[in-house]
Amino acid sequence: MRPLLRAKGRPVTALTRRIKGVETEYGIMVRLPGDVAPMTPDDIARYMFRPIVEKYSSSNIFIPNASRLYLDVGSHPEYATAECDSITQLLTYEKAGDRIVSQLAEQAESALAAEGKNAQVYLFKNNVDSQGNSYGCHENYLVGRSAVLKVLGKKLIPFLVTRQLIAGAGLIYRPFLGSASSHFGPGWCVSQRADHVWEGVSSATTRSRPMINTRDEPHADSSQYRRLHVIVGDSNLAEPTIALKIGATELVLEMIEAGKELPDFELADDIATIREIARDTTGGTVIELKNGTTVTALDIQRAYFEAARTWYEQREHSAELDQVLDLWGRMLRALETQDFSQVDTEIDWVIKKKLIDRYQDKLDVPIEHPKLAQIDLMYHDIRPRRGIFPVLEAKGLIKRWVTNEAITHAMDHAPETTRAHLRGKFLSTALEREASVTVDWMRLKVNQPEPHMVELGDPFANADARVEELIQKL
Repeated sequence: MRPLLRAKGRPVTALTRRIKGVETEYGIMVRLPGDVAPMTPDDIARYMFRPIVEKYSSSNIFIPNASRLYLDVGSHPEYATAECDSITQLLTYEKAGDRIVSQLAEQAESALAAEGKNAQVYLFKNNVDSQGNSYGCHENYLVGRSAVLKVLGKKLIPFLVTRQLIAGAGLIYRPFLGSASSHFGPGWCVSQRADHVWEGVSSATTRSRPMINTRDEPHADSSQYRRLHVIVGDSNLAEPTIALKIGATELVLEMIEAGKELPDFELADDIATIREIARDTTGGTVIELKNGTTVTALDIQRAYFEAARTWYEQREHSAELDQVLDLWGRMLRALETQDFSQVDTEIDWVIKKKLIDRYQDKLDVPIEHPKLAQIDLMYHDIRPRRGIFPVLEAKGLIKRWVTNEAITHAMDHAPETTRAHLRGKFLSTALEREASVTVDWMRLKVNQPEPHMVELGDPFANADARVEELIQKL
């Protein structure tokens, strides 16, 4: 496996340069004047993807920045980042996806205006709609083929169940009749996805949604690699929260792969526990373990943090992980002291709860009041100058991790350090030459006049003579 890490002179099999990606499903809604017939999400999705279909004859494509853009089940626009090998790179390409999908919404408004419909298209980067349906944000991490998913799951689940405390998006919870959590009264949740997972580890994705999906699709050389598919996380807006979510998870994966001993936190009931933790902003939820002992959610996160900090001293340092560990530690102190002022411009659920609390005090209404629900929803509208989050960020009230210039560049250019560079170069040339090609995560194919295909099994490789030859055929 490459590259190898040396811990105090001993080689171990933890990947320190790890390919990773994020898939984001967006919620959409359209508002029309009162005298115009209403439109469904399916209607507006077709308007959004009309330019894509006209250009590519498909609503499921790879775009020049080497990412995948498509219309998912349930009329959700979805964007899957290209393969990235650093936290900053992944964050940049996730944010580039927000802008790309936002442009589709803007084009849809223009198309409707040309038909005499003064429409407003709303684009939400969140995980639940007003009916209690959930759509996802999926994380993908490359791991070695020798990694046993059952072992990974056992070690990761306690971390993922409690990770919402440091990386949740936050939500005003309203009970839905017949839902698994309808016995909880209205109130604040630190996570939007916590109520919508049903298993710890399984091969399902929607019908019985797990925290970790085990479907074996490595999108790489299957003799060397697996893809760890995590689907329990929230869609995040604040850049530091995204960095913390990804960076902390990577450090935990490194420890597991390297065989580092971690405390035994196997939970007695994964699903009941994740729902209970979501409703406790102190981290003090008492959790029953399979061995009969109890521990708090904050204790679990603290144990993983301390282990990661010790592990970090044995590996090569990076500016990214320095920042991740700093924010992780500050967030845990905030939970312990309940003084969130040290993270209230960096952690999604803290930022949003501060805003909701302020409006609740101003309006003097209960947490379930419709006006607060509207603020909750509009916080996630990512359309520039309209959604609450973009406005707060533009005013400097939310900290940044990457620059606007880097995000703009990423909208049209593939990452240069991974296999995505080859895909992006191939796609850009094909568009210039108006050539007929077929592309997926591993394959590049020229269709005419004679079919020629190259398979790229190494996601780390950003140069390949076969691809250069294939481009020449265009």
